[in-house]
Amino acid sequence: MTVLNERLMEMMLTEENLQAAYRQVKANGGAPGVDGMGVKALAEHLDRHSDRITARLLDGRDEPSPVRGVEIPKPQGGVRVLGIPTVQDRWLQQAIQQVLTPMFEPLFSDSSFGFRPGRSAHDAVRAARGYLLDGKTWMVDIDLKAFFDHVNHDRLLYQLREQIGDPRVLNLIGRYLRAGRLRHGEVEVRLDGTPQGGPLSPLLANLYLTPLDRELERRGLAFCRYADDMTVFVGSARSAERVLNSLVAWIEAHLKLPVNREKSGWGRPWERQMLGFRLLEDGRIGIAPKSIARYKDAVRRLWDARQSLTSKELVQQWQRYVRGWWNYFRLADAPKALARLDGWVRRHMRKCFWLRWHNRPGRHNALKRLGMTGRALKLASSRKGAWRIARSPTLQHALCNRILRRYGLWVPSDLAAA
Repeated sequence: MTVLNERLMEMMLTEENLQAAYRQVKANGGAPGVDGMGVKALAEHLDRHSDRITARLLDGRDEPSPVRGVEIPKPQGGVRVLGIPTVQDRWLQQAIQQVLTPMFEPLFSDSSFGFRPGRSAHDAVRAARGYLLDGKTWMVDIDLKAFFDHVNHDRLLYQLREQIGDPRVLNLIGRYLRAGRLRHGEVEVRLDGTPQGGPLSPLLANLYLTPLDRELERRGLAFCRYADDMTVFVGSARSAERVLNSLVAWIEAHLKLPVNREKSGWGRPWERQMLGFRLLEDGRIGIAPKSIARYKDAVRRLWDARQSLTSKELVQQWQRYVRGWWNYFRLADAPKALARLDGWVRRHMRKCFWLRWHNRPGRHNALKRLGMTGRALKLASSRKGAWRIARSPTLQHALCNRILRRYGLWVPSDLAAA
């Protein structure tokens, strides 16, 4: 059944929709595409060329630029390649996405949580906890191998053709899918995949995986999907093993997607992880060990004294990171684990400042500015290592928790109490 009318392109190109798309692209920011144009230059570019762009779109003649390939290191090793469209293409993709989203939303499953209005990863984790409390104490998680790189164009376009009645929009999306990727100085031809980095990709990913959601619903399974992260909850180990094997076969046969068998598996929820969290046996939500390890790696990196940043820049860099980290993991009920980490984080802060005071005179003056007098100033002459010094009573008094908070050097417990 076609749910979108034949004049979808005109809906996309209304002044109101294009202005909303521009505001969203400007708010998102991001790096330039292959043409080097930044977000700040987009407004002037559109003032000069929007009529020409609109005319080409209405005639079905617009040709997207290749995306710029950017390699992002994965926490587990290896890289993920993002495809960064030009800001003009981001603007047009955003305009398409804004029109398609309210029309596609009724097609999506209630158990799909990723990149949808009013839904979040927290909602997915809460739903999973509900399954656990209902007695479904075995968890199956399936890892789709490089999902965004393996989306089958023919299958996706078939799904779009069932919903979109305007061939100009359908063809434009097809051109976005087939746009090459500039990487290492050469444009790679793309025969499958939908590049991460554009506003349209998350919506297309949800559409592509909707048949999987419907298959899970048909089988009566309790599940949560957040983009390509999928977990299923069942009542026994035998069911978990059976569901894993049958779903892997179904995905590879029907969606033409490879499944990473090494990362997929089943077990007790408290032995596995979901979206960075771990469901505990008593129903509480914890932080997955891998997430804690990544947090500690970030602390070591962000409080490395060898960075070429001013003290103010160090603080601002940390504030951005810890706010984002806490906003995501505040869902967890892990006060004791976080309290232990808070002290460790503050020790890294003190170590960093000690090293940045450089030498005996610099440390003597810094301690004096912080109110230290008499014997306490002898710490400046200590030959002990910086990590050991960071735990000394004198430095802990000079850079006490109150002082650290005054300068914006927060830890999660400070943000929790705010």
